Amino acid sequence: MTTVPQPLPQNDQSAIYLSEYILDINSGAGFLSGLNDMELAKIRKSGSRRVLSKGEGLFFQGDAHTGIWIVEKGRMRSYYIAPSGRELTLAYWTPGHFVGGPEVFGRGRHVWSGDALEDSEVLFLSGMVLRDLVREIPAVALKIIDGLVAKGNCYSALIQMLGTRSVSERLEQLLVILASTRGRHEGDAILIDRSITYEQVASIVGASRQWVTQSLDKLEKEGVLTISRHQISIFDIARLSEGQ
Repeated sequence: MTTVPQPLPQNDQSAIYLSEYILDINSGAGFLSGLNDMELAKIRKSGSRRVLSKGEGLFFQGDAHTGIWIVEKGRMRSYYIAPSGRELTLAYWTPGHFVGGPEVFGRGRHVWSGDALEDSEVLFLSGMVLRDLVREIPAVALKIIDGLVAKGNCYSALIQMLGTRSVSERLEQLLVILASTRGRHEGDAILIDRSITYEQVASIVGASRQWVTQSLDKLEKEGVLTISRHQISIFDIARLSEGQ
């Protein structure tokens, strides 16, 4: 029997990445939560704030690791570029998550890149600063561990999706994720405000823009959904959830 995912409380601040485990998609989002005022003040004093414009790069594949960036406003994207030039989006990260890992202490080189999906603000903590904070504030060590566990689960889920699901199934699962994290009920439909382009969808599911356009047109002809300039209306979430 197919279990039909129900929309979670609407959350435009939800992370987005391919996963079968929708309820866990925001694990690791509370990097600074649970710390007392003195600990937070220490962290903010030790870090440096950076403001990014939409599309601006934060770190790049092959660059040396220097630390991590905690997202405080906006959305950041992690992505990988293959030697062929093909680009794959790994995840969209929202406030509370950190980017720049998995090496948090400033060793090795980045194996993917990060940029801003919209105007954003991040708090940078260098590897050396993080080492000092871990020694002074044990709770920071636990936060780092929790965050790395969440990242590990994220990329494990992504590998599973890429390795076991067809591109059509990945597109359908992405629509289910968007409906569950950002959808709202209106009558018999689940409405999703369009904050993601066809190009972005293609980069997430590992397809061409043309293929995404054709596949969404097919779903529209089947009565599963309709797409307007400003929103996606899903009428048959069970059809998208088949096989889950």
